[in-house]
Amino acid sequence: MRFFLHTDTSGFSPRSVIFGYILLTLTFFLNFLVQEGLNRVLGLFIEMGPDSISDFRWIPPLMHIFFLVLIAIISYFIFKSKLKTIYKATYLVVPVAVFLVTLGILLYQQPPVLYPLGFVLCLGVLYFFYRKRLPWLYYFSFIFISLALTVFTLLGGEL
Repeated sequence: MRFFLHTDTSGFSPRSVIFGYILLTLTFFLNFLVQEGLNRVLGLFIEMGPDSISDFRWIPPLMHIFFLVLIAIISYFIFKSKLKTIYKATYLVVPVAVFLVTLGILLYQQPPVLYPLGFVLCLGVLYFFYRKRLPWLYYFSFIFISLALTVFTLLGGEL
């Protein structure tokens, strides 16, 4: 277990977890604003009422994927920046949660596919952390948000 020997805590405290939760809340508020903006723009070209929505079932998944790509682009710049490890690890909850929530939204009707796929992808991310010898803060953030979303889902929470 060599990867746990890297002890760069760079100011870790419970405030980091709270800040991560606030950051996550702001992210999903941003998701709401992006979804509303896209709905308004699409509403100019497509009639988006309860009767016509069945013709455009591909639009909501596409909007979720659009937001996922937007977060991926923002994440790329944050992880390539010279920010301290604690800030990057705290921010990690955002792309992980957005990815897992988007996966859950897209595959909610296929739980036999969703749970094993999510598990395998999470193992892949942990292996990536191990291969890159990232500090333990990344593991903590990743495992914390993954478990929190798993418990939320298993307790009947809806996304």
